[in-house]
Amino acid sequence: QVRLVESGGGLVQAGNSLRLSCAATSGRTLRSYTMAWFRQAPGKDHEFVSAIRWNGIPTYGDSAKGRFTLFRNNAETKLFLEMNNLRPEDTGSYYCAADSSGGIMTDLHRSPRPYDYWGQGTQVTVSS
Repeated sequence: QVRLVESGGGLVQAGNSLRLSCAATSGRTLRSYTMAWFRQAPGKDHEFVSAIRWNGIPTYGDSAKGRFTLFRNNAETKLFLEMNNLRPEDTGSYYCAADSSGGIMTDLHRSPRPYDYWGQGTQVTVSS
């Protein structure tokens, strides 16, 4: 069982930055998981933001490319999403997710389906 906790959301003006964090409770290592960030605006489905297989390189959704950076700490216990040049359309609840199956990362990981653990979400609001 993995419990994920997100933090770092808030209210910012367009053009500014935020850094979101995701950690497993009790400092558990996330080494063997494929990790991802999704976001959800009111009334919309989950949108893929970014994902990484722990020993791989990040992949990004179209809305995140060039503005967001996914990285982890050296202890492999936290996942971060650095969001720069934020836009009002980035507003939503941001969720950290983990796929504990241990398999390779595929295009399917751009959808919520493979992820069996989810955090409670952190709200990001970008004002114009």
